[in-house]
Amino acid sequence: MAKDTHVKAVFGAGFDDEGLFIQNDGVGYLRVIAGECKGRPIKVPDRKATRPATELVRGAIFSMLASLTEDWDEVLDMFSGSGSLGIEALSRGAGHVDFVEQERVCCDIIRDNLEKCGLSGRARVNCLPVERSLSMLDKEYDIILMDPPYRREDIGEFLGKLAATRLVGMKTWLVITHSPRVPLEEKYGQLALKKERRHGDSIISIYRKEISE
Repeated sequence: MAKDTHVKAVFGAGFDDEGLFIQNDGVGYLRVIAGECKGRPIKVPDRKATRPATELVRGAIFSMLASLTEDWDEVLDMFSGSGSLGIEALSRGAGHVDFVEQERVCCDIIRDNLEKCGLSGRARVNCLPVERSLSMLDKEYDIILMDPPYRREDIGEFLGKLAATRLVGMKTWLVITHSPRVPLEEKYGQLALKKERRHGDSIISIYRKEISE
C-alpha cells in the first residue's frame, strides 16, 4: 500500500514534499516516525503560524540523541507548536514530557495529539510564553528540545537565559533547530556546542554544560 493511501482514506489528504499531510481545509498532519506510536498522524496548525520540523529533521534529531544518551526520563519541549518533537520522544520511550507553547490553539492541538496517541498520562502542556516558563518550571531535564520560530533573531539571548536556570543541569542535552540565517554561538554561559548538522534550510545544534575552569 502506498504510504499516503491510508491518510487519504481517513483525512482526504496527501503528502507534500516535506512529508506533511495536507487537507483541503489547510490543516496538516505529520507522522510519528518511530516507537510505540509509529505511523500515527499528528495534527499541525496552519503552517503560516508554525513551521514544524520535517520528518528528515526530526529523524536526524533523534538519531543524534540516540548516539549521545540513554537518559530520557524527563524531557522538555519548548516552542512546542504541534508537539511533534515531544510526542516523538514519548513514542521512543521518554518517561515524561513537559510541553511549553504560548498559542492557545496550539496547546489544544498538542492535547488532542497526545490523547489520540494515548500519551496524555506521561505529559503536561504548559500554555504560556517560554520566557515565563524559565521561572515557573522547577526541575532539571535530561533533554530539552527547542524548535523556535525561524523569524526569532534573539534566540541566542534566550539560550543564555535558559543556561542560567535550574532546568539545565550538567547532564542535560539541549537540542535546537534554527535557520542558517540565525547563527548561534559556540558557548552560552556554561553551555557549549557539542554537535551541529545541517539539513536543507535547518541547522540542528546540540549543547551541553561544561565545568568552568
